[in-house]
Amino acid sequence: MSDRRIDPVTGTETTGHVWDGIEELNNPLPRWWLWTFYATIVFALVYVLLYPAWPLVNSATGGVLGWSQRGDVAEEIAQVEAAQAPLWTALEETPLTEISAAPDLQGFAVNAGAALFRTNCSQCHGSGAAGAVGYPNLLDDEWLWGGSIEEIAYTIRHGIRNEEDPDARFSQMPGFGEILGREEIATLVSHVQALPDGVDPLSGPGGEIFANNCASCHGDDAKGDRSMGAPNLTDAIWLYGNSDARLVKTISEGPYGVMPPWGARLGEPEVRALATYVHGLGGGEETAAGE
Repeated sequence: MSDRRIDPVTGTETTGHVWDGIEELNNPLPRWWLWTFYATIVFALVYVLLYPAWPLVNSATGGVLGWSQRGDVAEEIAQVEAAQAPLWTALEETPLTEISAAPDLQGFAVNAGAALFRTNCSQCHGSGAAGAVGYPNLLDDEWLWGGSIEEIAYTIRHGIRNEEDPDARFSQMPGFGEILGREEIATLVSHVQALPDGVDPLSGPGGEIFANNCASCHGDDAKGDRSMGAPNLTDAIWLYGNSDARLVKTISEGPYGVMPPWGARLGEPEVRALATYVHGLGGGEETAAGE
């Protein structure tokens, strides 16, 4: 048992605990501290009753007020969506080529498109839209399927070589590994690598192989055909790389890049916002006459 006594200096009862000759005085807690402590207990009880507090298996107690942070966020999102609704409607109803004539609508489309791009497109085309091996650079002025805002919107809406959308842009390069021999492929690789330097696409042994196997899609001038997504081979822009190994693989196997259709996933206004953003990245083209 502790040995309690009265401290002769302060006249206060001790607790009987001694450490290194120092006795602990049995001073009562300050009244303000006690009342603060009691207030925190009351506050905690009231909070448990009013707000979500106790975790359950799949949720938590809801509280008398029915408040939740998720509800607050949902309300804020609803307010933003309501404020933006007229702009989304205008974006859907305005012809794509006329969006740029309305500064407010253009600004909204670009900002919305940038957010959509970061969420849905950057995984393949990169956060800066510069692309990667097998994924087109959206910053240059070369377009496999056309770079007008309508063509960009169509590509986004329906995708490339996917089986989900019957209107997807579709083409297929055959794998020439079973058609041409290794020496022929090596000759063709060297020939294709020289095309950006101004070599005649139909000249020499490589040109003969090119004329017989490649010109039907890439053209006698090797400048490609956008109607079938055949790339220009004279511009030094290489979707799959221009090293010997990469070109051998491309020619031998035939690339088959797939882009999903975003029309059904996002909705028409969102597709238009994305098209506006991508068209303005630096490589977008004017609508061709007659389109």
